[in-house]
Amino acid sequence: STAHKGKLSEAAAGILCYIGAYVFITYDDYDHFFEDVYTLIPAVVIIAVGTLLFIIGVIGCCATIRESSCGLATFAAILLLVFVTECVVVVLGYIYRAKVEDEVNHSIQKVYNEYSGPNTDAPSRAIDYVQRQLHCCGIHNYSDWRNTRWFKESKNNSVPVSCCQPNINNCTGTLTRPADLYQEGCEALVVKKLKEIMMYVIWAALTFASIQMLGMLCACVVLCRRSHDPAYELLVTTNSYA
Repeated sequence: STAHKGKLSEAAAGILCYIGAYVFITYDDYDHFFEDVYTLIPAVVIIAVGTLLFIIGVIGCCATIRESSCGLATFAAILLLVFVTECVVVVLGYIYRAKVEDEVNHSIQKVYNEYSGPNTDAPSRAIDYVQRQLHCCGIHNYSDWRNTRWFKESKNNSVPVSCCQPNINNCTGTLTRPADLYQEGCEALVVKKLKEIMMYVIWAALTFASIQMLGMLCACVVLCRRSHDPAYELLVTTNSYA
């Protein structure tokens, strides 16, 4: 029924807002690796859609309780708006997902060159965080650190300790013991992570677009029955006064 669709919309609102917030938080950890702020547009839109879905849920429930034709029409119209918006999110998601690799390739060398040591500035903390979280070291591998300003100025033939594998005791990041370090570079893993996040947005939008389509059909069925079936109108009127 439309009431159930209203409750479903409220549940969907919470899920979409959670997904949008998760994307925001995760992208915040990687925002130094891409410069195009528009990459966050799908996450912004999906949070807005989640908020709108909560309103839809309230309208749907109230319209069903009162069997208001105006309320049901509004319910169906807003569902249509949400459906179109989610389709836009899917398109934007695919566009920005394709741009992620170029963005990371363009900016990652600059970020590594700006590294100034553990627990110093935000870009440096971002690099250490990514290397620990993704179990990687350098851009393509740990040897990339040799070309950074920090490595040349420190003159200790070592990479940051965030490159150290966690099961190695007393690891200092020295290149004389390369087996202690993560062997995979960070560039490919950052791209993979960001693409995975964008896929969450795309699949969420596709899933809930399908739900909204079903909700629109239910609302339209109720409206059609009200306008063409006098018996149904009488039944609704009787139930409303009961």
